[in-house]
Amino acid sequence: IMPIIYQKTTRRDFLRILGNGAGAVAAMTLFPSFAVAGKKDARLALFSDIHIPEDKTENYRGFYPYENLKKVVATVRESDVQGAVISGDLARLEGKKGDYMNLKQLLDPLAGKVPVAMAMGNHDRRDHFLEVFPEASGDKQQVKNRYVLVLDYPSVRVILLDSLIYTNLSPALGLLGKSQRTWLSNYLNKHRDKPVILVEHHTLGDNDGDLQDVEKLFDIIRSHEHVKAIIFGHSHVYRYDVRDDIHLINLPAVGYNFRDADPLGWVEATLTPKKGIFKLHAMMGNTAEDGKVTELKWR
Repeated sequence: IMPIIYQKTTRRDFLRILGNGAGAVAAMTLFPSFAVAGKKDARLALFSDIHIPEDKTENYRGFYPYENLKKVVATVRESDVQGAVISGDLARLEGKKGDYMNLKQLLDPLAGKVPVAMAMGNHDRRDHFLEVFPEASGDKQQVKNRYVLVLDYPSVRVILLDSLIYTNLSPALGLLGKSQRTWLSNYLNKHRDKPVILVEHHTLGDNDGDLQDVEKLFDIIRSHEHVKAIIFGHSHVYRYDVRDDIHLINLPAVGYNFRDADPLGWVEATLTPKKGIFKLHAMMGNTAEDGKVTELKWR
């Protein structure tokens, strides 16, 4: 399933770009790169597991995913981030077209300000998603049976990987697959000029619902010292771990939590060549650690 970047462009913006004549192509290429002139460090809004339903009033454990994302989008718009990255489970359960229509309605105000990158989770369906979000942008890579996206900043490179193989089946396992792993190994060998952050949906343990080829992934990345962290969701838990000196960042959910102890919201990330600074915006659920900053020094 394809990670997607889209940025809403109004008719006025389009005409302005056309009016720039020779500068039109240069202006339009800013969307795929997420680049912002004059800013060295990458500042991103990170969130996951938004689970937007076709029925806007649907709730789970007393949480309303549609309303939750509306609050998050409003807050992110007020920040000075350069872009937003959502690490999967965009749809409530089955990846219905109506789920994505509601998602687009919610994200349009944010996409009118900054580009938004999305990857599929185990509750998503590629065909329905692409009907609603037909345009893809960014540096797409040619990977057999998978789609991979690279976001390039002056200070860091963010790679969205594709771990979806089934929609709404139990166990909700993920798999990168051989072709994607081969691509990643070759890409990392050729691109060593800046730190790399990987983003995918599934958790990295050894349970049935985790990423099934996690050991093969680490066989690739442990020797590539420019790989600094992996960002993921899936568990609806906010936590930090380390494996082989690589930071593992489990994003909180937006839609709902499974335990009262867990926050719902988003993470404001500043990614530099030497470290990552992550600020939690706990907006629902357990908000006790709202505003907490975690600083991770890269290996």
